[in-house]
Amino acid sequence: MAAVVKDLAQVNAELQEQKERVDTVDFKMVTFSLAGKGYGVDIMNVKEIAKASKFTYVPNAASFVRGVYNLRGDIIPVIDLRMFFHMPVEKNKDALENMLILRIDDKVYGTIVDNIDKVLGINSEYIQPPHPIFGDINIKFISGVVEKQGSLYIILDVLRIFTQSEEDKKKPRGSVAESTGTGAYFTPSAPADQDAASERKVLVADTAIGFIKESLPALLKFSPSRLNEEWMHRRFAEWSSTRTGDDLQLKNTQEAEEFLSDFSSPDTGRFWKEHYAELVKGILPEHNSSNTINVWNIGCGRGYETFSFACILKSRYPSARIKIWANDNDIMAVSQAPNMSFEFEELPDYCRPFVSRGRSGYGFTQEIKDSIVFEYHDILHDNSLPELDIILVRDVLSFLPEPEQDKMIQGFSEMLKPRGLVILGKNEVMTGGSWLFAGKDPVSAFTSV
Repeated sequence: MAAVVKDLAQVNAELQEQKERVDTVDFKMVTFSLAGKGYGVDIMNVKEIAKASKFTYVPNAASFVRGVYNLRGDIIPVIDLRMFFHMPVEKNKDALENMLILRIDDKVYGTIVDNIDKVLGINSEYIQPPHPIFGDINIKFISGVVEKQGSLYIILDVLRIFTQSEEDKKKPRGSVAESTGTGAYFTPSAPADQDAASERKVLVADTAIGFIKESLPALLKFSPSRLNEEWMHRRFAEWSSTRTGDDLQLKNTQEAEEFLSDFSSPDTGRFWKEHYAELVKGILPEHNSSNTINVWNIGCGRGYETFSFACILKSRYPSARIKIWANDNDIMAVSQAPNMSFEFEELPDYCRPFVSRGRSGYGFTQEIKDSIVFEYHDILHDNSLPELDIILVRDVLSFLPEPEQDKMIQGFSEMLKPRGLVILGKNEVMTGGSWLFAGKDPVSAFTSV
């Protein structure tokens, strides 16, 4: 009888030991799904979870790299694990993707998965070695397999996925199947001996300017496009020469205004100075002095630009009839513009022949005033105007969405006379300084001043 009691005691002890082992949680993982199967990642490698879309494209990156993402000022690469493991993907560029933000050593990565499930605690003793039968992915990327609550989970070895082994590093870069290091993600065609620091510098610059381009429309409604591309790259080079890391990004309206501080054309919001007036006068085309010269001044503001241009036109074409349609969407500004008065000293020399003294100061002569029609107008709406000789549109197009920029430029082609002139801002450039409009002969020129 004693022997039987001993055996029962031993069984009870073994059952208790097994229960304690099962109840001991020494490994936690974040679980998620890929193509209908359950996966897990060591929670120690998970920085956070997030949802995101519209990643910034990285040229020449591997197919499974969705781009880079601005995670509160940090630029991180984003890898689509479904594409990495050759699983089916239904992509919608505007849809929010589920992301695990992983920290591997001192680097941070975004990984796109189908669905993120929960945090699961397990006893590491029950993790089984990987076997090809457990998944559709390469076994070298699996650290183990475990069953919990009736579900099977494949635990990924994220260190192996995101870190090149010494053997991998010796293999030619560019083979996704052979190399999984971050360098290969971004430059699959790069030579093996390319300097990594230089490569990273180029990547950071490309992604940083990409995020600046995304920020400017939101902060100041400025639209980076082919129209201002040359200025954008020149300005970014200046901007990045005095800033690093997070300081490269535009975090608020004040920083966006600082970035755009040198974009405006000369003498914006005031009378044009003598040397700038001479520059504008020098680009004006020849005209029959007896003709009417029709001008559309878009974004006239308070009228300083309009009156400056009217005086330049009158001195350039003294016998011509000048007609300027001056438009702005600031109704207060355009309503006050016709009755502007000044001190004589405020006026540049080229304007002085066209002013007279009144009770409240100097104002423009009736001839100049009669040549201008100030009107409230949103340029995105149609405007009925006669054929135009000149369109003065400094800096305005860059603050329209890019599709609207293209629409406006096409509209200019239909409104301009042959040899018509479009005057853009100093930092706005059409290809080669001119744009060939269909059906227009000779060329209608775009000039930046």
